[in-house]
Amino acid sequence: MEILIKKLKENAVLPTRGSVSAAGYDLYACLDSDSVTIKPNSNVKIGTGLSIAVPEGYFGAIFARSGLAAKENLRPANCVGVADSDYRGEYIVALHNDCDTERVVKNGDRIAQLVIMPFLSVEFKEVDELDETQRGAGGFGSTGKK
Repeated sequence: MEILIKKLKENAVLPTRGSVSAAGYDLYACLDSDSVTIKPNSNVKIGTGLSIAVPEGYFGAIFARSGLAAKENLRPANCVGVADSDYRGEYIVALHNDCDTERVVKNGDRIAQLVIMPFLSVEFKEVDELDETQRGAGGFGSTGKK
């Protein structure tokens, strides 16, 4: 599949993946300065300098990079970002610092990963009753109890 991408800033880096079997493509920080500091338990929006034309029937899912989350305690503030196929603005990642010390993101650092995913377009139909199931209305943790 070919994805059209536009550099909005000269120093933007096109997404890359770590191996030929990697599902996620790394997104890179494209800053106007050398670095940005993220204070403890706060968010900073970090641009990628890229606009991406995801094909209709797909969306761009923006996930945490496991190494960044595990080693630096940085993750997307919304946990998973959803970039719709009709969005043409800059891909921006709001990074959240989950630790009690400041974290620094440098220009060109890998900040998240992009996975192109299909989705189903549905219509919701309101009804008076739903079919019965074994689980029923059992909520959190209800399937693990005997």
